[in-house]
Amino acid sequence: MTRILFWIALLILIIAAIRSKLRGMAPPPGQGSAPRPAAREAETMIACAHCHVYFPESEAVKAGGREYCSPDHARLPPA
Repeated sequence: MTRILFWIALLILIIAAIRSKLRGMAPPPGQGSAPRPAAREAETMIACAHCHVYFPESEAVKAGGREYCSPDHARLPPA
């Protein structure tokens, strides 16, 4: 009987410690959650002239009037 009471008391202490820790991590009442970072602007996606994989336009390698995903594909003939 003593062992059962010991384990029940230990379980209650562990639960109390976990709840206390979680309560300490939460923001104070009235402050809400942390502000979200601003969303980035969506970027245009284009297809590689060789492999037809889509990638951001800012990463394009331009050669011969076409856009490629890498310098290696720019050296190869279009598919």
